[in-house]
Amino acid sequence: MNKAILNTLVQDFITKHLKSEKVKLLLKGSPFEDINIQELVEQMETKKKAEHKLPTWFQTKNIYYPSKISMEQTSSEITAAYKSKLVSGKTIADLTGGFGVDSYYFSKKINQVYHFEIDKKLSEIASHNFKALHTNIICENKNGIEAIKNKYFDVIYLDPSRRNASKGKVFYLKDCEPNLVEKLNYLLERTDKLVIKTSPMLDLSVGFKELKKVNEIHIVSVNNEVKELLWIIEKNKETECVIKTINIKNTILEKFTINNKYIPTVTIALPKKYLYEPNAAIMKSGAFDAVSASFKVDKLENNSHLYTSDVLIDFPGRKFLIEKVTPYSKKEMKKTIANSKANITIRNFPESVEALRKKWNIVDGGNNYLFFTTLRQGKKVVLECTKI
Repeated sequence: MNKAILNTLVQDFITKHLKSEKVKLLLKGSPFEDINIQELVEQMETKKKAEHKLPTWFQTKNIYYPSKISMEQTSSEITAAYKSKLVSGKTIADLTGGFGVDSYYFSKKINQVYHFEIDKKLSEIASHNFKALHTNIICENKNGIEAIKNKYFDVIYLDPSRRNASKGKVFYLKDCEPNLVEKLNYLLERTDKLVIKTSPMLDLSVGFKELKKVNEIHIVSVNNEVKELLWIIEKNKETECVIKTINIKNTILEKFTINNKYIPTVTIALPKKYLYEPNAAIMKSGAFDAVSASFKVDKLENNSHLYTSDVLIDFPGRKFLIEKVTPYSKKEMKKTIANSKANITIRNFPESVEALRKKWNIVDGGNNYLFFTTLRQGKKVVLECTKI
């Protein structure tokens, strides 16, 4: 950590050149003797990313930013704020503290927050920033797993590193660092509640198999993009696992809870007046039958994952008015759909969006929405819709 970067003149320079072209800055070089231009450019690039991802940090003076990789891996404020609602008690240990966004939000709920980070520079950066943010988080430059050997916490939180020196990005827990599969019992001996953040790419069935004792899974998406999976294990709570899907849209939370013991009754029907497409968190859960039963909407087909009803309902996802159902044939497509402008979605359909656009000369955009899908008995159709 180069403390010269915190000099007022340097901070002003970084702020002034946030929108400057990287190549021009690199060619000019650094105007400061004790800071090279690469350090300055990295601070600018990561601060720019913080503007939307970490607005509290962006708006706070004297913040020192980490490497681009650390910034990519850190939680956003939106997801960190959600995680803070899942914890309670007097003490929490963040074993893989990183840049410290999760720890910061935990400190709003829990008085004693311990931020463990094995990387010395990143630990120093987090410690400095916590002071700038006026928090009392305890920072320790240690391996979090080893640091808690003789301690006990109300909650332990960790976000295992999903990068491996030989394998690059990894998605199995046993390949992450630390290896949760090996350390699970060790961790549960030192806490009442374990909260684990994993890659959104992790298959839920794989996570179940590796962790074994999961009480809750939270699938968190922001603006219909799955950002993280949260696995909660409570040592003294013997319950069936519940899956909670959350889609955060501005100040609105779309929530849907799935109980694995519940066996839903599903109906399949032809398209009715309205069409529903589940949000990304529900799609990740795979609980398509539960959606149909819970919201009393019909599925178009078992593998299409689209729903329909005659009466408009409040649904966790996109809602459309079906204007027309067009059989997918050359004759019918040429009549109304070819050479048009529309937004295309495919669900259980053998052709890609790109191929369909090229084949039928459909320009992207506009207020028309086309769903290419398959109904019962393999009937391929195009649902022409307007968004509600």
